[in-house]
Amino acid sequence: MTMSPQSIVLVHGLWLSPHSWQPWIDRYRAQGHTVHAPAWPGISELHEPLDHDRAPAGLGVREIADHYESFVRTLAEPPVIIGHSFGGLITQILLDRGLGAAGVALHPAPAKGVLRLPLPTLRATRPVLANPANRHRTVKLTDRQFHYAFANTVSPDQAAAERARWAVPGAGRPLFQAGFANITPAGRAATAVRFANSDRAPLLLVAGTADRIVPPAVVRETHRRYRRSAALTEYREWPGRDHGTGFHDGWEAVADDALAWALRARRPAHSSCNS
Repeated sequence: MTMSPQSIVLVHGLWLSPHSWQPWIDRYRAQGHTVHAPAWPGISELHEPLDHDRAPAGLGVREIADHYESFVRTLAEPPVIIGHSFGGLITQILLDRGLGAAGVALHPAPAKGVLRLPLPTLRATRPVLANPANRHRTVKLTDRQFHYAFANTVSPDQAAAERARWAVPGAGRPLFQAGFANITPAGRAATAVRFANSDRAPLLLVAGTADRIVPPAVVRETHRRYRRSAALTEYREWPGRDHGTGFHDGWEAVADDALAWALRARRPAHSSCNS
């Protein structure tokens, strides 16, 4: 298959902004691709200075997915969709809705049906889940919390600089939706995807062995949940990479591998649609 230019949509995760994608955007554009990185509703867009206090309380997974679906449907061709963390879950939801030519979910938040909840995940999400009132609030991570959850493979000083550069408050509602999805009826669970759906674009699930928010065991279980689907679903595991894999040393290899896989696996434009 010719690695022709492709439209790419990058979906950021909780506590981050689209600005965190800038290295990937520059790299992909230099290769001739058209790259889009819309913000979650209420977060500063890429062309705006990042407001580190601007984030919407009460925003949920379904509203985020609907926001990105509306954007993807404006594009002339089905894009490669690459999402990180909750953006990786949104990527799966968009593919399940019939969108995209291929999807890559980097360290994805778990969909309904994924049962593993490791202790490091509980500790990383405790700043939100420890207080039920946070369901309707936004929560900032401290430097120490960001270091534990996103940047445990780098120094505290580097983690603090990354937080200062890219982080925003996180809406609590998506974490509550994910955390309680398996006791929520399927029709009401915002994090539900149809794992058995065979009529979707190819999907690559990516984990990092040093990730504390989404450890590899969670991503491997997600991969197993797709075993009843005839659609292509593959799994990658990167040694030593934490949740900040998109901006820590070696991110170029992750970015290149993700896109190369998507360009090889993508569906022809006529077999996927944005309508």
